[in-house]
Amino acid sequence: MNILVIGGTRFFGIHMVNELLAQGHNITVATRGRAKDIFGESVSRITFERTNSESVANALSGRHYDVVIDKIAYCSNDIKYVLDVIDCDKYIHMSSTSVYETKHWDTKEKDFDAKSKKLIWCGRKDFPYDEIKRQAECALFQKYKNISSIAVRYPFVIGTDDYTKRLLFYIENTIKGIPMNIDNVNCQMSYINSEEAGKFIAFLVDKDFIGAINGCSKGTISIKEILDYVEQKTGKKAIINENGENAPYNGEPEYSINTNKAEMLGYCFTDLKAWIFDLIDYYINIVKVNK
Repeated sequence: MNILVIGGTRFFGIHMVNELLAQGHNITVATRGRAKDIFGESVSRITFERTNSESVANALSGRHYDVVIDKIAYCSNDIKYVLDVIDCDKYIHMSSTSVYETKHWDTKEKDFDAKSKKLIWCGRKDFPYDEIKRQAECALFQKYKNISSIAVRYPFVIGTDDYTKRLLFYIENTIKGIPMNIDNVNCQMSYINSEEAGKFIAFLVDKDFIGAINGCSKGTISIKEILDYVEQKTGKKAIINENGENAPYNGEPEYSINTNKAEMLGYCFTDLKAWIFDLIDYYINIVKVNK
């Protein structure tokens, strides 16, 4: 298939593109053209400014792709700028579990229905992150019903290539003795590793499915379990108090993400605790080296 990937040059987008190439697809990567990617001659490239409707139209008008994978559609305008001008058989939107207004144990796709929420055309700075992602899905499923579309909802994506360094925060501050303000230390939460996040989207390109779908590693873990592991491995003690640095996962409730829909399609996610401690070990070593 001919596949356009919008924003696939870092983090789990790299894993996704590599998997698509391994499957034999013809890949075109669309970026702003400001940074080099690692794909060499294995992909084609186009450039445009994602938040500028004229730039998007000039680059995409009249083009057809079997599948468009849009990793950087954050708001309803982002959806509009692309789908108003491009022709495609399937559109895969990188959404987020942030669309769920109240995440809880066994959170299912039906817990947020983008078809029933009022659509507001908005830019990336018009609302907080969770609301602009909801509006992106509202635009997709209300205004572009003629396109076979998928909204992939992930919780926190983590891995050795995680540029956000949010998980690293807890490990580094523990080892360095830097106080942390953590408001959800005992809450069980969900994650997915970056390699699997990329591979699951690649898995979806030829599946007969439309609508929202969750992706997530099996099982959950609490910040306390993570800190306990770091303390055991390093002999350091996490310092938690209200005057410390605000932790990046603050505000998240206890929840888990249901992935039955993905499993019914034939995708089996890995067990979270089969890989997360190796990732923590990696971060421990990074902190020790840079100390």
